[in-house]
Amino acid sequence: MKTPRTQRLGSEYQKEIAAILSGALKDKEPLLKGLISVTGADVASDLKTAKIYVSIFTPTAEEKERSFLLIKQNAGFIRHELSKVMKMRTVPFLTFILDGSMEYGSKMDEILAKLHKD
Repeated sequence: MKTPRTQRLGSEYQKEIAAILSGALKDKEPLLKGLISVTGADVASDLKTAKIYVSIFTPTAEEKERSFLLIKQNAGFIRHELSKVMKMRTVPFLTFILDGSMEYGSKMDEILAKLHKD
């Protein structure tokens, strides 16, 4: 069950991790390509773990996979950068999950537009 505190922390983590991905991580990893957005953050009730949902838009599937792999490999770096910004006793262990809901939504929009045109 999500408590108001975990919901607040989740939205704060979402905002700060998005800033880290577009700033410090892009500077550290030049191979990180595409438009990366953090679509959600679920923080566990004990505040020790967090699932971070990311959406990546790239021209090719290979670049998307490479960018997601770089994000997963740099989870410790992102956690360290997050600890500099968040003034908390502990920063949760971050698990990154690729979110395909944006792509699914755009695909459904295309299908609906095609049906509406016909």
